[in-house]
Amino acid sequence: MFRIAGLSKSLLRGPLAVGRANIMVPKYAGFAQSALRFHGHVHKPKPGEELHVTFILKDGSQRQYEVSAGDTLLDIAQANNLEMEGACGGSCACSTCHVIVDPDYYDALEEPDDDENDMLDLAYGLTETSRLGCQIKMSKDIDGIRVALPAMTRNVSNTDFD
Repeated sequence: MFRIAGLSKSLLRGPLAVGRANIMVPKYAGFAQSALRFHGHVHKPKPGEELHVTFILKDGSQRQYEVSAGDTLLDIAQANNLEMEGACGGSCACSTCHVIVDPDYYDALEEPDDDENDMLDLAYGLTETSRLGCQIKMSKDIDGIRVALPAMTRNVSNTDFD
């Protein structure tokens, strides 16, 4: 059994509604069970209004999704259980949602602001087309965007600076 906020739930794959938080309880064999907290939400696209995004995972495999305008890459990744942490909750205060944008789509994105550039300086494996997934909102301008997840991410809040 997994206990969350005083509620007892069996370890089943699926979202739990706990207050205002969306919690995903993964199904794993072993003792260490932890909930993945979604920092936002995605909307099911209306027929005819679907946008497309492809994530290239660390192992080279690809995952394609139909999404709605306004959804961020961080929210899309987390809603689909992709390995993107988003430690700061999508507030542009970390680099754990770092993605590498396909050069064919990079120029269609809005320029990163100073806060995003500051956080990108902390990202592992920074490239010329690196961006933060929390700052990229899906729109018709970037329909079909392809982004790669870097080999590793750096969570500075968990780094020991001693």
